[in-house]
Amino acid sequence: MKLNKQDILDALKTITVPGEGQNMVDSGAVTNVVTFADEVIVDLTIKNPSLQARKKTEVEILQTIHRKVYEKAKIKVNIKVEAPAPSPKQTNEIKGKSIPGISNIVAVASGKGGVGKSTVTANLAVTLAKMGFKVGVLDADIYGPSIPIMFDVASERPLSVNIDGKSKMKPVENYGVKVLSIGFFTKPDQAVIWRGPMASKALNQMIFDAAWGELDFLLLDLPPGTGDIHLSIMQALPITGSVVVSTPQNVALADAKKGVAMFQQDSINVPVLGIIENMAYFTPAELPENKYYIFGKEGAKHLAEDLQVPFLGELPLVQSIREAGDIGRPAALQTATPIEEAFEKLTKSVVEQVVYRNKALPETEAIKITTMAGCSAVKKNR
Repeated sequence: MKLNKQDILDALKTITVPGEGQNMVDSGAVTNVVTFADEVIVDLTIKNPSLQARKKTEVEILQTIHRKVYEKAKIKVNIKVEAPAPSPKQTNEIKGKSIPGISNIVAVASGKGGVGKSTVTANLAVTLAKMGFKVGVLDADIYGPSIPIMFDVASERPLSVNIDGKSKMKPVENYGVKVLSIGFFTKPDQAVIWRGPMASKALNQMIFDAAWGELDFLLLDLPPGTGDIHLSIMQALPITGSVVVSTPQNVALADAKKGVAMFQQDSINVPVLGIIENMAYFTPAELPENKYYIFGKEGAKHLAEDLQVPFLGELPLVQSIREAGDIGRPAALQTATPIEEAFEKLTKSVVEQVVYRNKALPETEAIKITTMAGCSAVKKNR
């Protein structure tokens, strides 16, 4: 079938430009349409720099042309982002200042506690290190720091080093990952009972008074929920992107949805790299082919589809993951096991989304990755 350019334009007039209220043809967002037989190329310029707006726009174009013009049309969408320069009156947007030497800062969050956020953070970190990246973990879970236990460094203390005449904290290192946590500065049985400003000050010290050195990734293990600590982190650092961890049951998904919404707020505007489903299913060792969906089936995957954010992957409910965390040796350090494969697959998805985010959105203070460690940018289906 030979497609008609005017039919394409008429179809695109039914789509509203994100954040502008006009259709994408009359607003001038559509800069060019080329048709050849059953193929069509749409060039588009939008002002909303968020990853969500870009993906939503692309999906709407594909669906609209398939529905209104030709369902088998081969469509390629080229989206260019032209973010308007901020005016002096503008921006309630929360912006942080970059840390020299740190390329990408990824926040790992969860809507509620107990879904395995810290376990996922620890295993992502060691898998990235195994891939050859330089990795750091900042345990920002002020009231329940668990990263020191998971890295078997609970009894360690950061040393003081002199950098350019200034005294800095040297992160504790294990398994090729640099770690800082409030847990290094409190007794194991001591509760951290701090108001927001005091907790924020402690976080800022761990962020800016630390000698992180050169890092490809700094992972932030955020506290569960949405609150003061999260805002402090956004104010302190330019976050490259966020990952939300959830289990499949409805109670966890309801809170995970709020976590995604927090990052997508106009004042925060942190790209959501995707959702991870932890404890997706249980497989007993004696029945390796069986899967028991204890907490529900594919709940986080469906949530990702509903929110139009990437689904990064699923992790099984396995006893050895818990045991590995308890003894301070993350399960991803295993070799030639299904657990190692699951974390490798998940980590590659995260890296792919970071690469795609850095290519798709305007440059920020975050530096683009140059080594992919076997990963490439996400291939979009046109």
